[in-house]
Amino acid sequence: MRIAAYVYPGWHPIPERDVSFHPGFTEWELVADCRPRFEEHHQPRVPLLGRYDDRDTHEVGRRVALALRYGVDVFVYGLFWCRGKRVFQDGLDLGLLGSEEGRRVPFAVMWANRMPRRVLPVRRSDVAVVDPSRLVSSDVDDFVALIAYLAERYFHRENYMRVGGKPYFSIFDTTFFVRELGIEGATEAISRARAWLSAHGFPGLHLAAIDPSKPIIGHLGQLGFDSVTHYVLLPEWKGPGLQDYDACARLRATQWASFAERSGLPYWPSVSPGWDASPRASDFGKERPGKYPWSPVVTGEHPDRFHEAVARAVRFAKTAAVDEPLVFVASLNEWSEGHYLEPDVRFGEGWLQALSAAR
Repeated sequence: MRIAAYVYPGWHPIPERDVSFHPGFTEWELVADCRPRFEEHHQPRVPLLGRYDDRDTHEVGRRVALALRYGVDVFVYGLFWCRGKRVFQDGLDLGLLGSEEGRRVPFAVMWANRMPRRVLPVRRSDVAVVDPSRLVSSDVDDFVALIAYLAERYFHRENYMRVGGKPYFSIFDTTFFVRELGIEGATEAISRARAWLSAHGFPGLHLAAIDPSKPIIGHLGQLGFDSVTHYVLLPEWKGPGLQDYDACARLRATQWASFAERSGLPYWPSVSPGWDASPRASDFGKERPGKYPWSPVVTGEHPDRFHEAVARAVRFAKTAAVDEPLVFVASLNEWSEGHYLEPDVRFGEGWLQALSAAR
């Protein structure tokens, strides 16, 4: 059993955000500036170890060492790629892989096939949830190029995570990827990517689908996917504005088996300490739009409840008829969406202690 924590690599300035917002902008400003919007709204979230630049090997190294001590086995970094253009790459390439800990710790990458929002917090409610400029276009050749890039840069490393001896790779928005390429195009892209890996001496690819929609989940095996999982699977996205953590977590746990049944593939559960994207959205008061980042806020989150959620996920994963089962946690450090394992002022190291006790 391995516990894999997703990592958001967006805690350093990039030129795109310097231009759109101001030089040196990071989302730490959003995290610090968020204020309570209803009774017992726990904002702002304050990191116990302070803000950090995730290019800093010392700061990243001590957080990685802490997570390892409490039972995180693998760090799955979001990788932003659009036809050869990357952003936030320094969080992985410099911060993690440049640190002494990162050169040894198991890691993997998830293709975050969305370009980050240019300006935060989001102030307009009259535009599409995903602006067309954020959609990451791809095609067969581009996907093969992406896999070749990852293989040459990451897959060959001894500490890159493997499942069944094969490098693990996941796609954040599997539904968009399949819709854009179509069933035939996606099948060809995955097949050609595996052929490239084989021709260059790599042992194949373990490809995971994240959050597949109902129309495509039954096609995943045909397309060439090997497993199914989620990023954040906690609130009911179109449900009430405030949702109880324990009720959400228990409901989601009842749905895990159906993802395996409908896909015909192993399903690896993903659990979260909470969800609150308020820092990324302007405060519209009671007129809160019903879409991200004004999505529902999960209330009543607590390390004890998180412990129970992780324990359920571990029990479920161990029942899968596969070697090397995985449980995912979203995430290590998504402070601006309210799900993180890193210590905070409110609970100290409570999230990590809960994780450790539930293994």
